[in-house]
Amino acid sequence: MIDETLLREAAATVAAIGPGDAALDALRRRWPDMRFTVCADDDVPARLAPAWSGVRFNLYLIGGGEHCLALTRDHDTAIGIVVATVAD
Repeated sequence: MIDETLLREAAATVAAIGPGDAALDALRRRWPDMRFTVCADDDVPARLAPAWSGVRFNLYLIGGGEHCLALTRDHDTAIGIVVATVAD
């Protein structure tokens, strides 16, 4: 589960470091049991609203089933975060 507090803290980490590999390393150190990945925001389906919008990045939730991962809007089933870099 990813609650608003965790999401806010993850967003603050990304905002302080900038989106990219350094932010992923920091997120993985802080929450080692969660999944994190980075991509370009235009790789995310336009119909999906971000769980958090920051300056130069958006955060999306990763939902996990038994076999497949997918983006989700459900905080209760979220197991990770996608850091999506927004181009200028």
